[in-house]
Amino acid sequence: MTNFIPDERRTFKLYTIYSSIEGIVLGILALNEFVFLKSLHGTNYQMSLLFQFSVVVFVGLFFIHEWLKRIRNRQRLLRITAIATRIPVIGLLFFPVQAQSYAHTDVYHYLFLASFFIYYLGSLVINPTINHLLKVNYFHKNFGKLYSYSATVNKVIMMVTTFVYGLLLDFDNYSFTYILSLAGLLSIMSLWILSEIRYPVAEILPSTSLKESLKSSALDMWRIVRMNKAFRDFEIGFMFYGFSFMIAVTVIAIYFYEGLDMSYSSVAFYRNAYNVIAIALLPLAGSLMGTVDPRKFSAVTYGSILLYIVFLGMTVWFPQHTVVYGIKLYYILIPYIIAHGIFAATMVLLWNIGSSYFCSAEEAVSYQSVHLFLTGFRSLFAPAAGVYFYENYGLIITFLIAAISLIIAIFVNLWSVLKNRPIR
Repeated sequence: MTNFIPDERRTFKLYTIYSSIEGIVLGILALNEFVFLKSLHGTNYQMSLLFQFSVVVFVGLFFIHEWLKRIRNRQRLLRITAIATRIPVIGLLFFPVQAQSYAHTDVYHYLFLASFFIYYLGSLVINPTINHLLKVNYFHKNFGKLYSYSATVNKVIMMVTTFVYGLLLDFDNYSFTYILSLAGLLSIMSLWILSEIRYPVAEILPSTSLKESLKSSALDMWRIVRMNKAFRDFEIGFMFYGFSFMIAVTVIAIYFYEGLDMSYSSVAFYRNAYNVIAIALLPLAGSLMGTVDPRKFSAVTYGSILLYIVFLGMTVWFPQHTVVYGIKLYYILIPYIIAHGIFAATMVLLWNIGSSYFCSAEEAVSYQSVHLFLTGFRSLFAPAAGVYFYENYGLIITFLIAAISLIIAIFVNLWSVLKNRPIR
């Protein structure tokens, strides 16, 4: 690499602006599964694909991992990715705005799904690149803290956006057409800003054939998992957590719609309520992330999702609620909101930058690629499995399976810490 001086201040400013704009985008996308069920009248299995696409694309990192390591002009790559993957979402502006248009055909369902599959393909480039840009510009002691500040801004904006968007959807179920198009434009803008972060230019590596590139990717990923035992344990725990989360989150969207009969405003309320807690906890979580072993940190994260699944499941036996301004307030969901808030504050750090604590700055792209590839792998079956369990065995059995998986994840990480396996 060439001589490179980290620029923490400039990087923090640019990344926070990027996070702010992405907060609007994510606030809109937060209601996507519900939009698909309620406005487009898609099926449960089709909806599971919508969630699945957001993570299954990471399987592609197996094929491009080696190529990503060789990229010298990341600025141009991010800008090409922005345009190529966001244009289809902008095209949703031309979707019909009448219910009958979606009643007797699946064409719009599949166009909607295809648009977001292409959108999420951008994550193959964006997520590992963010890890690299921040790892080389932030000093280790400030990494988690600075990331949490940007994430806090992101969640505040996301919360406001989701609330306003939920009200708008209740007023007009088909306002998603122009709102999602706006999200596509904003995402292009945010990635343009992200591309302005400076980074060290890697040395030019000799070009290789596709076969050799795939072989190198496989060997590099295997080397990381085999040699770094602490990271391997961390990812095994993540696999069990990820299976649990993916079957649960798919079912929760269905249950909010079918089981609890919630309006857009009600769904937006619950998503915003836990984000308020997440916003308050993020600075603390960011500071802890830099001082606590990521495996111990993960035990708190997995424990919080275990609690929120338990409390949500209890609505089956405790359905008491009140209605305020059209929003259904379930009493048993108050502790659900608290637990979900803890989960949201800690998982945003653990998932996005957790892998970076097991490696040097030069290896950040490789480690995050392994992490994301495994995320994509488990998504090949988990979301559809959640729908299958829910439709055939009901909510409680589905949540019980998710809970057992989380308990295993907690055990794996704590066992790894007790074995005194160093994170580097």
